[in-house]
Amino acid sequence: MSDRATAAAETPAGAPGAPHVDAGDAGYRKDLKSRHINMIAIGGAIGTGLFLGAGGRMANAGPSLFLAYAVCGVFAFLVVRALGELVLYRPSSGAFVSYAREFMGEKGAYTAGWLYFLNWSTTAVADITAAATYAHFWSLFSDVPQWVLALIALAVVLAANLISVKYFGEMEFWFAIVKVAALVVFMLIGIVLVATSHDIGGHTPGLATIGDNGGIFPSGVMPMLLLIQGVVFAYASVELCGVAAGETENPEKIMPKAINSIMWRVGLFYVGSVVLLALLLPYTAYSAGESPFVTVFDRLGIPGAAGVMNLVVLTAALSSLNSGLYSTGRILRSMSLAGSAPRFTGVMNRGGVPYGGILLTAGFGVAGVVLNYVMPGEAFELVLNLASVGIIGTWAMIMVCSLVFWIRSQEGALTRPGYRLPGAPFTQLATLLFLASVLVLMWLDGGIARTTVNCLPLIAAALVGGWFLVRGRVRELAAGGGR
Repeated sequence: MSDRATAAAETPAGAPGAPHVDAGDAGYRKDLKSRHINMIAIGGAIGTGLFLGAGGRMANAGPSLFLAYAVCGVFAFLVVRALGELVLYRPSSGAFVSYAREFMGEKGAYTAGWLYFLNWSTTAVADITAAATYAHFWSLFSDVPQWVLALIALAVVLAANLISVKYFGEMEFWFAIVKVAALVVFMLIGIVLVATSHDIGGHTPGLATIGDNGGIFPSGVMPMLLLIQGVVFAYASVELCGVAAGETENPEKIMPKAINSIMWRVGLFYVGSVVLLALLLPYTAYSAGESPFVTVFDRLGIPGAAGVMNLVVLTAALSSLNSGLYSTGRILRSMSLAGSAPRFTGVMNRGGVPYGGILLTAGFGVAGVVLNYVMPGEAFELVLNLASVGIIGTWAMIMVCSLVFWIRSQEGALTRPGYRLPGAPFTQLATLLFLASVLVLMWLDGGIARTTVNCLPLIAAALVGGWFLVRGRVRELAAGGGR
C-alpha cells in the first residue's frame, strides 16, 4: 500500500490534514494493466482529428498545417503532464472533476464535468459521422443512408463498452496497435516514395511538391492560425489516460512513462505524417470528405491498399467513440455521487461499469444520428466546433487545478509528487493564454466557428441555471458525507 493510501486509511475523512476522498472512486476494478494504459495514451493522441480532419485542413492551409499540429501538440502535452502530476498526487476515476472538487469546490467540479460532457457528447457525434463517412468509401455501403451507418456504429460500440473495463482496455489496446501500425506503414512507404521520387498518379513527390504549389503558406499564415481550433480537437483524448488511472494498479509507476511518451508520439505521428502528406501530393489533392491517407493510397493504385487504410481510419473513429463513452461514464458517476449529475448516471453494473453515464452520452449520440439525417454534409464541422469549446474548457479547468495545486504546495499545505509539470506556474499561465487565443481565432474564422463562440454566453447561462437546479442536492450530499 502506498504512503498516501496508508494515510487515507488511517486518517478519518474530514479530519484536519486528511487526504481528499472522492465517493465516486468506490466500486471500480483495477483491471487495467501497464500495456493498456500505454496504448490508451497512444490511442488518445491518435484519433479521428488526424485520420479524417487532416484532409480538409490540408486543403485549406496547405503544408503549414504541420506547424499548427506542432504548436497544439506542445500545449496538449503540458495539459496531460499537469494532469499526470495530479494523478500521481491522488489517482481518481473522476480525474479532473475530482481535482476541481478538491481545489475549486463543487462549483468547479460541476463546471469541469459538464464542459467535459459537452466535449465528448459532441465528439461522439463527430465520431459516428466519421465512421459513416468512412463506410461510404466501399461500394457495398454507398447506397446506405449516412444516418443508418452512424446508428450501427453507435450501437456496436455501446454494446462493447458496457461489458467491463477489462474488455474496454483490450479493445483500446488492439485499436491503438492497428492505428500505430497503419501510421508506421504509411510513413515507411511515404519515405520510400519521396526518396525514390516514385510517381503517384502522375505526380512526382518531393520538396518541389511544396515549392511549386505556393510553398509552406500557400494561402498565407492566417488560414493556418484559423485552423488551430480544429487541430485542438485532434488532441481531444490525451487526457483519457488520467481518467483510466483510477482503474489501474500502481499508477505511480505506469503513468509517468505513458504520459512522457505522448510528446514524441505527437512529433512523430502527427507532425511527421502531415509533412509526408505535403511532400507526396499537392495540398489541393486532399479534401474534407476523405481521409488524406486514403487519398494517397488511392492515387498509388495499389489494389486494396486504400480499402485497408480506410478500414484503419474507421477503427480510429470507433476507438474514439469507445473512449468517449468510457470516460464520460466515469466523470458523470463522480458528479452524480456529489449531486451535480442525474442520479441514474451514478449506478454501476456487476462488472464495475457505470452504465448510467455511458447511456446518457450514447443518448446524445442518437441525436447525432438525427443530425446525420438532417444535414449529412455539415454534421462533422458543426459538432467539431462545439467539441472544441468543450475541450478548451476542460483543458482550462485542468490547468487551473494544477495552478491552485502549485499555489497550495508553495504555501506548504500540500506536497507535489516527484513527477511534476515543468516550469510551473508559467506553463499553466501560458497554456491558459493559448486556450483563450484559440477562442479568439474561432471568432475571427467566422461562419460556424464564430456562431459557436457567440453561443458561449448561452452555454454559461445553461451552466449557471443548471447549478441552481442541483445545488440543493449537492449541499445535502455534502452535509451527509456524500451518501
